[in-house]
Amino acid sequence: MKALLLSLESWTTRVAMALACLMLAIASTLGVFQIITRFVLEQPAEWSEVLIRFSLIWMVFLGIPMAFRQGAMVSVDALYRAVPTGAKRVLDLVVALAALALMLVILWWGYDYAVRGSVQSMAGLESLSMFWAYVAMPVGALFSILGIVANYLDPRRMELETAQ
Repeated sequence: MKALLLSLESWTTRVAMALACLMLAIASTLGVFQIITRFVLEQPAEWSEVLIRFSLIWMVFLGIPMAFRQGAMVSVDALYRAVPTGAKRVLDLVVALAALALMLVILWWGYDYAVRGSVQSMAGLESLSMFWAYVAMPVGALFSILGIVANYLDPRRMELETAQ
């Protein structure tokens, strides 16, 4: 069961990270497009600004699961180094439970917020519902939950290895 969960998490985190990178590329491309249309052509495209924001929101929420998986999101380095070896696993559990609680809140209220926002349209893109921007929160939370559980089962502690 552990191997299956870790395999699923590995796949979902890679997909989430690839999508986060794609969202960064889209935001960058649209930013260059916006500069060209605004300052060179003097015909700004108002929709590009909205899509930049939209893609940055998705980038952040799809990138968070990788940070959780690497153990780099909730930094308790000083406390982790101060506790005895036997208590480190208890500290891992406390950190994982706190992060899970936060992600469950984001999942629950993020979905509620997305559903409530579905009646709104994006300024500049009236045909697109705000649901698609807001749903990034629960989607990111779902991916993050897998990353948190996987990091508890198979800790990587990437932040401790790179700390100076």
